[in-house]
Amino acid sequence: MGKGGEKGEESGERDAQPRFYTWEEIQKHNLRTDKWLVIERKVYNITKWANRHPGGHRVISHCAGEDATDAFHAFHINPTLVRKFLKPLLIGELAPGEPSQDRDKNSQLVEDFRTLKKTAEDMNLFRASPWFFSLYLAHIIAMEALAWLMVSYFGTGWITTLILACILATSQTQAGWLQHDFGHLSVFKKSVWNHIAHKFVIGHLKGASANWWNHRHFQHHAKPNIFKKDPDVNMLHIFVLGDSQPVEYGKKKLKYLPYNHQHEYFFLIFPPLLIPVYFQIQIISTMIRRRFWADLVWATSYYTRYFITYIPFYGVLGSLLLLTFVRFLESHWFVWVTQMNHIPMEIDSEKHRDWLSSQLAATCNIEQSFFNDWFTGHLNFQIEHHLFPTMPRHNFWKVKPLVKSLCAKYGIQYEEKSLGKACVDIIGSLKKSGDLWLDAYLHK
Repeated sequence: MGKGGEKGEESGERDAQPRFYTWEEIQKHNLRTDKWLVIERKVYNITKWANRHPGGHRVISHCAGEDATDAFHAFHINPTLVRKFLKPLLIGELAPGEPSQDRDKNSQLVEDFRTLKKTAEDMNLFRASPWFFSLYLAHIIAMEALAWLMVSYFGTGWITTLILACILATSQTQAGWLQHDFGHLSVFKKSVWNHIAHKFVIGHLKGASANWWNHRHFQHHAKPNIFKKDPDVNMLHIFVLGDSQPVEYGKKKLKYLPYNHQHEYFFLIFPPLLIPVYFQIQIISTMIRRRFWADLVWATSYYTRYFITYIPFYGVLGSLLLLTFVRFLESHWFVWVTQMNHIPMEIDSEKHRDWLSSQLAATCNIEQSFFNDWFTGHLNFQIEHHLFPTMPRHNFWKVKPLVKSLCAKYGIQYEEKSLGKACVDIIGSLKKSGDLWLDAYLHK
């Protein structure tokens, strides 16, 4: 249909008579220089807006040519406000005969999921507990204070320093889980307060960048485990993941590393180096290159506070070594927790699934316990977190039975395992992918 389409593409303005488009036409506009998407049957031209998108241009661009309704509602806690920004981008609507979902997605499943989310809203599961997050922040600050008191009273001996490093690593990891809550807008009702708290926690308590995290992490949530869209599975040729990439690399005779041994060199490369090397370089370069000056000030406040605290005890070099060791410990914790929910799951190219199916294919849960909840920052409820990223984490256990019931209705696998098995499965998955690569490399 698409009558008057060219004019709509250029102006992005809505005329008195709505223009109607078919999915076939909409799906053509998924290029770098030409991007449309659909929200609640409304068609928007986001080509120019993408670069101004607060969450980064990539996350919104990943939905180009698709129905982005569920992603839109998953990431925004105030859709009414956001629609004001969308209004000038409106170019038309889906034609009356077109289904609301693209690519033959199960419309009943989509509607049932939206009904489930409405039920969760009616149960107040998107309302945060001020006490939970206040106490959580307090226990992080208490660990920072305890570390300083230890070195003040007991000196800089090896045993004291080792215990101090473990306390600081614990504090840093838990602050990482807390910044994750604010970054997902799951604590305060107003976005602005979440953003301010996010900059404080990730910047002043951790020395990182809120914008860097947002632009990276929301891509992961929008398209988990999808090559070229989820940065978490962009392993820079160091690892091959899933079932298709290893065969593709093998057939092309690509051998950047001996991938059949990746389950072994994983221990030497990924857990020890991700945060102290790769993330540190990426964060600093991103803040400077993208001119995230406010983030740079927040990060500087962390390093200033840290060095003022520990240089009197360890000197400049000793403080740097201590910080590096803390990052080293934190990196191990972070990698095992974040990867055990995703690496063993399906990792592949874009399949254009509905929101529920795409998130369940890429995520699994870890059994609930007080320790597991604390240790993982409630990311043991990875399924519920991915389905409802703005839901406060202390409510995941309440919505879990509803999610399991919906998955059972449609035969979608809801995978849950023990903490130990989840960690072992990372290695098993890497070995399986490495063996697939070797077989393709030698025989195909």
